[in-house]
Amino acid sequence: MFAKVSSLGLFGLNAFPVDVEIDISRGSPQFDIVGLPDATVRESRERIRAALRACSISFPVASVMVNLAPADTKKSGSVHDLAIFMAVLKAMRTIDDPLEGCAFIGEISLNGDVRRINGVLPMVMLARDEGIKAVFVPEENSREASVITGIDIYAVKNAEELIRHFRNEERLTPCEHYIPPEAAYNETLDFADVRGQQSAKKALEIAAAGGHNALLIGSPGSGKSMLSKRMPSILPPLTFEEALETTKIHSISGLVSSEEPIITKRPFRSPHHTISSAGLAGGGTVPHPGEVSLAHNGLLFLDELAEFDRRTLEILRQPLEDRKVTIARASGTVTYPCTIMLIGAMNPCPCGYYGHPKRKCICSPKKVSAYLSKISGPLLDRFDLHIEVAPVEFEDLSSKGGEEPSAEIRKRVIAAREIQNQRFEGTSITCNALITSDKLQQMCPMDDGAEAMMKSVFDRLGLSARAYDRILKVARTIADLEGSEVIKRPHIAAAAQYRSLDRKYWSEG
Repeated sequence: MFAKVSSLGLFGLNAFPVDVEIDISRGSPQFDIVGLPDATVRESRERIRAALRACSISFPVASVMVNLAPADTKKSGSVHDLAIFMAVLKAMRTIDDPLEGCAFIGEISLNGDVRRINGVLPMVMLARDEGIKAVFVPEENSREASVITGIDIYAVKNAEELIRHFRNEERLTPCEHYIPPEAAYNETLDFADVRGQQSAKKALEIAAAGGHNALLIGSPGSGKSMLSKRMPSILPPLTFEEALETTKIHSISGLVSSEEPIITKRPFRSPHHTISSAGLAGGGTVPHPGEVSLAHNGLLFLDELAEFDRRTLEILRQPLEDRKVTIARASGTVTYPCTIMLIGAMNPCPCGYYGHPKRKCICSPKKVSAYLSKISGPLLDRFDLHIEVAPVEFEDLSSKGGEEPSAEIRKRVIAAREIQNQRFEGTSITCNALITSDKLQQMCPMDDGAEAMMKSVFDRLGLSARAYDRILKVARTIADLEGSEVIKRPHIAAAAQYRSLDRKYWSEG
């Protein structure tokens, strides 16, 4: 007796179709699974035997051979349990309904319950693209799967429910497709809570408007972390396509909740400085996404930047340029996207008071130099804005006047992004920070005064080609915030000011 049932597999972010083929024939009683299964897949034999007993169905006393095709692709995890279970039932003729056009994904427990799995979203997207009409998923994954339109999603609680459906005893009904609500920003931290620091707030507004990386340097208690943690409240909303991209990464990591099955706000990731290279960039036997990919289309905040292991930080250099992370392992190579804004915050020295106007630094010049050298020149060059966060004045802290709320700043950021959307229409570019070198001159026209200022800045500061590009992109964003189509002299001057701290600290330290 032969049967074939469709399933789906996952390697990294890439889903692939799997055909579960089963042959039940006379011979010594055995249950084998072939097709490059890992240990978890092989263990499904015992789960399926127990689930059948829970459904009062006897496992066939025969030779049972299951092949997971294509046989040359590694299969991992418990995602194929439900499909193998259905293939056994079909081959035994316990169910007669045709299973063509249906796919099954989910883990089955010993009592027949169907448990949630990771990575449902990319698998359902592939199923739709492959022409599959219906996908049966665990009930806990059903809202996540129902985000995808053009395919029927069936939520399955237990195996008996599935058997009754295909025996036409009690039919399941497709889930309603989930429509994500508009993201609520009133629950996030607000810039109105930050007293003073007007120049730092303006710099972070520029960073948000153009998607630029920013480095904040200042003494302890000046508000670097407080400012950075409020950045999500002024970021522009995700498009639906960006939300799907981001949710796919969180889905395979098991970070999508059944209550909120799709990411509606830009991610904000803030790993501790003890994080490993694999935790930051991704890794593992079957490569999993790291923090840099979990922050895709959002913000990665590295507090106490100089406390991170230098080798861990250096891993960021290529992903920040390529907007992707490629991880090679013996099991295969996986590429995860990581289009992120990087915000770093650090003290200028171990004690934190180097350059402080009122408190004396107790660090020796050698200690200051060693501390700052943890941030290499090439990594520093990848920060578009260098922001010095000065100590807060008493007048600011005691002021009775209100500070500008995030909602007002966000309006200006969204207006600037709308200008950029119109400028980049028909291209893959989504914000000024992503302008490619070949389009830089076209997208960033300067008047004569701006060109003269740019030449003066380039010669005086001895800029690299990368620094030149980044100053021009920041100037483009400043012009967008002011509604100017052409970059002018003040825009270049303002952008150049945000590249001065490497000269102040790294050259003197």
